[in-house]
Amino acid sequence: MLRFQKFRCRMKPIDASAVGALIARVLLGCWFVYSGGMKVFGSGLDRFTRDVANYKIVGPPLDAVAAYTVPWFEIVAGVCLMLGILRKGAILTLVGLVCVFAFCIGWAWIHQLDISCGCHGGDAPIHYWGKAAEFAGYFLLLGGLWWMEGRSSGPAEVNAA
Repeated sequence: MLRFQKFRCRMKPIDASAVGALIARVLLGCWFVYSGGMKVFGSGLDRFTRDVANYKIVGPPLDAVAAYTVPWFEIVAGVCLMLGILRKGAILTLVGLVCVFAFCIGWAWIHQLDISCGCHGGDAPIHYWGKAAEFAGYFLLLGGLWWMEGRSSGPAEVNAA
């Protein structure tokens, strides 16, 4: 006679904060891939080089170096964030980029520059208060993701046996 044993499937409960972090990582990653992609493939790097030069922070050839490298950092960090690859590195890279972007927008604001942002290749002038709110949102999301990463990758437990 065969005996059938009851199998108990013990699934871990779904952690709502982990799901929220995943959604935030994917959405933020998509946003930065889109932003970088628009600079590279949308308006083109020559246009973005002019946008960078309009800030009057760096001159040639550093404006071209910045314009040709920054979008690729956005794309790679965004893809890493979406896929969960090198998450802490992606978060730190995006925080660094947002700091640079915030500095540049602040520079333009202080110097009363009437220029386009260069974020997505459009000609619309910068709305400074809107950009300040956007950057605050980035910092909140990225800070929250960093905090979640710290919670999920705590020190390994050592069994004293």
